[in-house]
Amino acid sequence: MNKTIILIIVTFLLAGCTSMLKEYPRPSSYAYTNYKSTKIGSLFEKETVKHPGKSGFHLIPYGQEAFTSRIAMTEMAEKSLDLQYYLWHSDSSGTLLAHHVIKAAERGVKVRILLDDIGLAGYDSIIAAMDAHPNIQIRIFNPFVLRSSRIFNFIHDFDRLNHRMHNKTFVMDNSVAIIGGRNIGDEYFAVSKESNFRDMDIAAAGPIVREISHVYDYFWNGDWSVPIYALANKTYTLKELKEVKKKIEQKVVETKFPYVLDKDVKSLRSRLISIRDNFIWAKGQYVWDDPKTMSVSVDEQKGTMIEKLAMRVNSLQKQLYMESAYFIPRDSGVDALARLHERGVKIRVLTNSLASNDVVAAHAGYAGYRKKLISSGVELYELRPDAGGKNVTNKKMLTDTSNSGLHTKTMVFDDNAVFVGSFNLDPRSAAINTEGGLYVESVELAEEVIKYMKDGVKPRNSYRVELDNEGELLWITIIDGKKVIYDIDPEVGAWKKFQSDFIGILPVELQL
Repeated sequence: MNKTIILIIVTFLLAGCTSMLKEYPRPSSYAYTNYKSTKIGSLFEKETVKHPGKSGFHLIPYGQEAFTSRIAMTEMAEKSLDLQYYLWHSDSSGTLLAHHVIKAAERGVKVRILLDDIGLAGYDSIIAAMDAHPNIQIRIFNPFVLRSSRIFNFIHDFDRLNHRMHNKTFVMDNSVAIIGGRNIGDEYFAVSKESNFRDMDIAAAGPIVREISHVYDYFWNGDWSVPIYALANKTYTLKELKEVKKKIEQKVVETKFPYVLDKDVKSLRSRLISIRDNFIWAKGQYVWDDPKTMSVSVDEQKGTMIEKLAMRVNSLQKQLYMESAYFIPRDSGVDALARLHERGVKIRVLTNSLASNDVVAAHAGYAGYRKKLISSGVELYELRPDAGGKNVTNKKMLTDTSNSGLHTKTMVFDDNAVFVGSFNLDPRSAAINTEGGLYVESVELAEEVIKYMKDGVKPRNSYRVELDNEGELLWITIIDGKKVIYDIDPEVGAWKKFQSDFIGILPVELQL
């Protein structure tokens, strides 16, 4: 028998014997409670008492502010940092943030980092070394037990490992939080030389931060979150931490980062009061998925984010604006939107074009619904891949790239409420992964999001997708001041189109 086949069989059998972790200590921990004693906590508490029953919110639509705000939070933290992310890349942005997190820990800040395991292959030693710091704890959500044979572990334990934590949360001193669509990586902060994402975060202060921290604690202390030391192949000490710190510091020195972070953080510090005063105070709710709920069959799921958002959609009177990286409405979603249109509700959607989409499979799941959506009265737009040069991802472009992708997950309900979070409008977000986001009832905030969304659907940034007289798709845009019409997916090669078409015929929609 071929040696490769034997190895595969042995590894697969081994997976069957190692689907459970050995016993390990996992002490519980919780968010910092005396938040009013910190400078930031005290600053926002003064404003909170003026707005009983409300919390403060501030949109972060552009990459530079999104990254600078996170760095500033590590610099200004006095007691705690709680971070929760689906992806944390080892590029310049990821390395810089890790560097600043370690700096915060070294001056006494307690740091908890909860990471999904989907993107951590090969990084156990770095993560475990950071965890060796007395002020840093790192846990891995729903981990692969076979660290070096993930594909076989995934095949053997698919029902468990298919459920991922897609949340993105950053909390400082239990006083200020950032929630939204951005993972940690260059493309999320408009500094990638190849392609950058249009995305949205929302900063929050006031009582809702304690809601966010309560949910963070629930994830952190749950059985699905495993300390990295229980997964690592050895015990990591301060010696390994010192080596990792040295490598991170060297990489930081060598990185030519386009933002002047020291200057940006200093500016934020000097403008704290004005920043606080510009927060919009309104009633808000943190909506999220319980890992326990997402691990059962769809028929058994109760209280999910999709249920809560659907309830709000059903009460609409005027309009529904949606901006979603991946948009797979399924027939039930198309029917629901058609009923809204029949009631006179205006519906507009911006999603990725095939050319701008970073996940071909997601586009494959969406493409077959385009004709139905348009026929149902939906205004449908797709982001152009060259929209990056039009300042869609950042107020000021700092790279020479012209490539853009859409990563936003934002909704506006009528003209008086918004949702900003990690939830894509697809089956995976609806029924498989955990998600989190902020629902805020505010006319003022809705106006800001609508303004942001209008820029995305401008002809210079997107294609308006329509049907011709024969019911075939057309993509309409403006290039160099002239109207341009395509009758096939624009700006995409034959191979990517073939991939999308092929995946579209496979029975995989529920996994997308």
